[in-house]
Parts: sequence; C-alpha cells; structure tokens
Amino acid sequence: MIKIKLSDLLGKHKMTQKALSDVTHIRPATISKMYYEETKRVDIAQLNNICKAFDCEISDLLEYIPDKK
Repeated sequence: MIKIKLSDLLGKHKMTQKALSDVTHIRPATISKMYYEETKRVDIAQLNNICKAFDCEISDLLEYIPDKK
C-alpha cells in the first residue's frame, strides 16, 4: 500500500489545505482527498507541485508499506 503523508507535511510546515491549494494550484477537493488518503490516483504534476511547495523529496510525501499476507 502507498501511504500519502500530506497531513504530516502540512502539520510540519503549519500550513492549511487551503494555503497548499493556493500555492500549488491544485483544487481544494483534490488536496482534501490526498490529506485523508481517499484518492485513488495522483497526477505526477501534482506531486511535483507539492514537493516544490514543501521543498521536499517524493519520499517525504509518499511511503510504500508492504501489504500483510
């Protein structure tokens, strides 16, 4: 499973979802779905914009957790 760590980054940078939406030009609803890990697909350009906004690596935003068998 892939964990989206957007909530961690927003907390670390003391930024709201709305502020991130304004900076990245990503729709607030899309940011919200990522925040609550409800999204099924993520656009590469969106990941790029989020990494630019937080000046972070993709590994700071996404984490692979092996599924339990």
